Amino acid sequence: MRLGRKLSIGALALALLTSGTPALAGNGPAYKDSWRPVKVRVADLLSRMSLDDKLGQMMQAERLGVKSPQDVTTGRLGSLLSGGSSQPTPNTPVTWADMYDGFQQAALATPLGIPLIYGVDAVHGHNGLYGATVFPHNIGLGATRDPRLVEKIGRATAEEVSGTGIDWDFAPCLCVARNDRWGRTYESFGEVPQLATQMTSIITGLQGTRLDRPGSVMATAKHYVGDGGTTGGVNEGNTELGEQELRAIHLPPFKAAVQRGVGSVMISYSSWNGVKMHAGSYLINDVLKKELGFTGIVVSDYNGVDKIDGKSGFTPDEVEAAINAGIDMVMVPYEWQKFIDTLRSLVDQGRVPMSRIDDANRRILTKKFELGLFEHPLTDRRFLSTIGSKPHRDLARQAVRESQVLLKNENHVLPLSRHEKVFVAGKNADDLGNQSGGWTVGWQGTSGPVIPGTTILQGLQQKSAKVTYAKDGTGIDRSYDVAVAVVGETPYAEGKGDRPQGMGLDATDLATLQKLKDSGVPTVVVLVSGRPLDIAAQLPDWAGLVESWLPGSEGQGVADVLFGDYNPTGKLPVTWMRSADQQPINVGDGKPALFPFGYGLRYPRHW
Repeated sequence: MRLGRKLSIGALALALLTSGTPALAGNGPAYKDSWRPVKVRVADLLSRMSLDDKLGQMMQAERLGVKSPQDVTTGRLGSLLSGGSSQPTPNTPVTWADMYDGFQQAALATPLGIPLIYGVDAVHGHNGLYGATVFPHNIGLGATRDPRLVEKIGRATAEEVSGTGIDWDFAPCLCVARNDRWGRTYESFGEVPQLATQMTSIITGLQGTRLDRPGSVMATAKHYVGDGGTTGGVNEGNTELGEQELRAIHLPPFKAAVQRGVGSVMISYSSWNGVKMHAGSYLINDVLKKELGFTGIVVSDYNGVDKIDGKSGFTPDEVEAAINAGIDMVMVPYEWQKFIDTLRSLVDQGRVPMSRIDDANRRILTKKFELGLFEHPLTDRRFLSTIGSKPHRDLARQAVRESQVLLKNENHVLPLSRHEKVFVAGKNADDLGNQSGGWTVGWQGTSGPVIPGTTILQGLQQKSAKVTYAKDGTGIDRSYDVAVAVVGETPYAEGKGDRPQGMGLDATDLATLQKLKDSGVPTVVVLVSGRPLDIAAQLPDWAGLVESWLPGSEGQGVADVLFGDYNPTGKLPVTWMRSADQQPINVGDGKPALFPFGYGLRYPRHW
């Protein structure tokens, strides 16, 4: 028996015996023999499956959309997911693992014993789990220019995800963000395809050398294709580009992902020249599957098929269009039974050919076999100890350090000295939720102590005893050598994060900054944000400016750079606008920038 990524072969044997099917591979069907080639096993299993079995494999339901594990058995469901705000109670690693194993046992109780595959959006660590290591969001990782570091982050994330049983990570986002008004800008590694292409190294980290190795999970390249290029930066909007430009800007990271063997590709909510990607047969069937040679699972986005005609509630026409366009597994959180019934009728009518159903199942089953789920279906609890572990937090702290971008350093106000009296202010100085952003124990994220970790203020206080803090700036006077204002955005995710109007600092931040300015103390601004902000009018008031992005749980990494324990090495992964009305602004478009793409200062050689 090959070493698998899950434990408990005995539990599998028990489940197979109780379902009335042979447990010993040598005496049973070929698909249960782990020594046979995957293609042989897939063909054998496919030949035994009814239409009900096949349609069930193509469904991915939200765990909250099944009344009980029994629904998995009766519906022959092939997959479940936990959406951004779908965590078990209590939200602990063991509760996750127990939940997963319960659903998996239900899948194994089906006549053919086909295991479930379970997906989560672990987009900056296992971010839905309380206590997990929360890494910087992708825009910060893009600033590091460090693909090896990003690969290590992928591996650490996979281990923490594996500890809770999960097999499938809906990451990385390989969008190329071309308009910073877009609320998903922080999910992008940057505004040029080269950055996202380099950072596909995270796929290798997530998936490991082989999917059935311990601590490996299946990665997802998303969102195919062009979601970062919509007109106006509108979420789920329309990408109005010619094919040559789409291929030049938005396709290269997906090509690189396929070359790395990414297990799945998720389709974008957005449209290309008015055609919804979920119905885009040319880009899915012809480009992704045939031209790029992608052999894995094409998965829809959450209720993505329902959005094809712009009206609430999916129709037979939408289902027909999506499946025939090449979508293999459909994320239907709650109405999965209706979707199965609709798809069955389309097959009966000949509107969706059985060859398409078989192709989808072949892709899904291949990944399940490659993951080793048939041999090791239950949680590998050896990895529970990795969740929030010191090595992973140290790695996150390194990522934070490498992602800091020094944009202004007048009179060498930075690095800070341990001899200086430092006054710290700002709503993001002592707020783990704000510094982690969206997709952190909840889809849109939340301000406050939502996760364990170290705030930027706590990191500064660990460096020096001469740090005083007042959130709104009250109490500052000329006795202080320097003020550090940690300001910027509060958490958001897609949709709510779009900024069609202004992109500047809010009234709270501006009032805090005014107090610091009035004191006459030199001010260093640390921006915690998922994108560049419109700060040109305030910049002359500041002696220093550091862009920290959304650093996650390890705020000490920011303090490491501010106090000069490490030289800042981050470079802008996006062009910094002079004003919001310049959006979209990108390298090479001739628009004058406040700070150009790739900009980033360093401290003097000796400080």
